[in-house]
Amino acid sequence: MSENRINVNALSEQLFGPYAEIRKASRARAADPQLQRDPLLGMDEHRERVLGQLGILVQQEAVQRAFPTEFGGKNDHGGSIAAFEELVAADPSLQIKAGVQWGLFAGAILHLGTEEHHKAWLPGAMNLDTPGAFAMPEIGHGSDVAAVGTTATYDEATDEFVIHTPFKAAWKEFLGNAALHGKAATVFAQLVTKGVNHGVHCFYVPIRDEQGNFLEGIGGEDDGLKGGLNGIDNGRLHFTNVRVPRTNLLNRYGNVDESGTYSSPIASPGRRFFTMLGTLVQGRVSLDGAATNASKIALQIAVTYGNQRRQFNSVSDTEETTLLDYQRHQRRLLTRLARTYASSFAHDGLLEKFDAVFSGREDSDTDRQDLETLAAALKPLSTWDALDTLQECREACGGAGFIAKNRFTQLYADLDVYVTFEGDNNVLLQLVGKRLLTDYAAEFRKLDTGAMALYVAKQV
Repeated sequence: MSENRINVNALSEQLFGPYAEIRKASRARAADPQLQRDPLLGMDEHRERVLGQLGILVQQEAVQRAFPTEFGGKNDHGGSIAAFEELVAADPSLQIKAGVQWGLFAGAILHLGTEEHHKAWLPGAMNLDTPGAFAMPEIGHGSDVAAVGTTATYDEATDEFVIHTPFKAAWKEFLGNAALHGKAATVFAQLVTKGVNHGVHCFYVPIRDEQGNFLEGIGGEDDGLKGGLNGIDNGRLHFTNVRVPRTNLLNRYGNVDESGTYSSPIASPGRRFFTMLGTLVQGRVSLDGAATNASKIALQIAVTYGNQRRQFNSVSDTEETTLLDYQRHQRRLLTRLARTYASSFAHDGLLEKFDAVFSGREDSDTDRQDLETLAAALKPLSTWDALDTLQECREACGGAGFIAKNRFTQLYADLDVYVTFEGDNNVLLQLVGKRLLTDYAAEFRKLDTGAMALYVAKQV
């Protein structure tokens, strides 16, 4: 019988994936009571606790991995995502707020800015002197980033951009760090110079003073209590003719000189837009991994419970039967366990692709498109699957699964919004479908014998 037993240690190492040691260290960190969620806290107390936990991550030097070596980082993009994903085990609010600060806000500075921007703003973003918001989505536009209504109009007379919200549908919405903690924001707006709109670009905009008050021309609202993730201070921002220096344009992909002349290393406006957005794909990558980790947590609890809890003496006159000996219980849990294994291994492939692109090892246009398509495909599947798995595991643990300290209900509430942010799941799958149809059409663009033979050979 021994040869048929599963090597649990070997399987565990496989599930840790290519960043095993980083994940183990991050899981140990997530086990620290200082970083774990207190389910008894109200919204205000939860927000302050999570902000304090970000400070602990800085003190433990847990946030620098993805950044350049000159700022104390390791240029390890895949390892950084792997580490942050594991924080979902401590508190999803901590994982997401850390992602806002170092993945989105600091990430926009890093990937859309140039060396001068890095020197000016990365240190404060990394050490939390400057908590920041990522001001991309708007009330009236959501996933349609190309259509955002906020404008940034260049004023040649003062060498400044004027950031303006022309109507309420253009208010920036659902922004982490916007309601309370953010001192600056990376704001996405339509860049207008010499009367020409050059499309969406990103600007670094201070929003609060040291006392936490909005700066002149900036306003906002607190989104208040949400269905989950209440450790994050989501809110709205709007701008009334807010002036920032011309050099606050994060100009890696598009620049405006003192005369107001626009230039870009990417001639096509459409390609430039998608290149800029592609640098921020890490949000989808991390949600895929975090959702899969949440499924693992739920299954570990439910399978352990089912292997120990006994109910009815169906096969013995003297001993009750463990739940996992019932076929129905096996079917409800082990099928989801298999799906979660598949999601875990698929995420390893996504993470390796992400690191290859962001490290520059494989950074062609095709590589970036493949990464974006893969992220858009896996994030919907894993986030939907996490909700299904959490609910089934909760039910599989009976009334015990409904007790808050056993985490199912809280994880479900927090993970619910994962299917919506960083791209609505249905919209993302439409993007995947469009890419697949485009690739399919390209195979048949030349309907000659050679092309057909090549296509058939590829299918084989």
